Amino acid sequence: MNIIIISILTLLVVGAISAIVLFIVSKKFKIFEDPVINKVVEVLPSVNCGGCGFPSCRGFAIACQKAESLEHMVCTVGGLQTMERVATILDKKAGSQYSTVAVVRCGGSCKIRLEKNQYDGVKSCSIAHNLYGGHTGCAFGCLGFGDCKVSCKFNAIDLNPLTGLPEIDEDKCTSCNACVRACPKAIIELRRKGIKSHRIVVNCVNKDKGSRIIESCPVACTGCGKCVKECAVDAITLTNNLAYIDSTICTLCGKCLEVCPTKAIIEVDFPGRKHLIKMDQTVI
Repeated sequence: MNIIIISILTLLVVGAISAIVLFIVSKKFKIFEDPVINKVVEVLPSVNCGGCGFPSCRGFAIACQKAESLEHMVCTVGGLQTMERVATILDKKAGSQYSTVAVVRCGGSCKIRLEKNQYDGVKSCSIAHNLYGGHTGCAFGCLGFGDCKVSCKFNAIDLNPLTGLPEIDEDKCTSCNACVRACPKAIIELRRKGIKSHRIVVNCVNKDKGSRIIESCPVACTGCGKCVKECAVDAITLTNNLAYIDSTICTLCGKCLEVCPTKAIIEVDFPGRKHLIKMDQTVI
């Protein structure tokens, strides 16, 4: 009986000491968190997509609270309206960041690009990219296995069964950047949405020289520079045989489309003058 009593007392003493130690440690290493952060978290979409550059909405809220200015802080899912609410809570001025959307910069469908071989491995863009350049003559083009679709938490991407290319549903796209990170060919980028979603884009990322490009994909940018010369506002640059349109400068005049010999420059969401794409992906 004495042994049982001694054991019980020993356990009580050990438990009491442990509780005291834990209490002291918790007080010593207690981290104070500003209650304002919780208010910011409440107005954020809480999807933890990482599009803002932080691993979670709470991490973004803490960064906003610490930042001197919200000019470069953007919640890609919530947009400007959410950032204005965050600014009100933190008593700071909201940034003037414009809305963006994911854009697939590849116009060469599986039918239009010259097929050189057949890939029988794991249907993953990243794996296929690491193993070989691709099954077509264009080593820069879309592989078509849908890593971007898998990465999208918002079901904003589907693979077109006719072209094999990913298509973005702009109404669902939150610019979280997941598809951009998932694409090993770097053909997806976030671009300025533009007024009424109007955009003009060089629909190609091929950096090969002209003659070689035409053999592999007839709708690729050849780096001829005609669009650069035609642009009156210097919105187009030519680097490594590839033209690029700066959406922050482009006035959407459409003159570059008229001079592009391969129709590699496309316009998006222009009612009445929108490009039509046939089954064989011939742009008209």
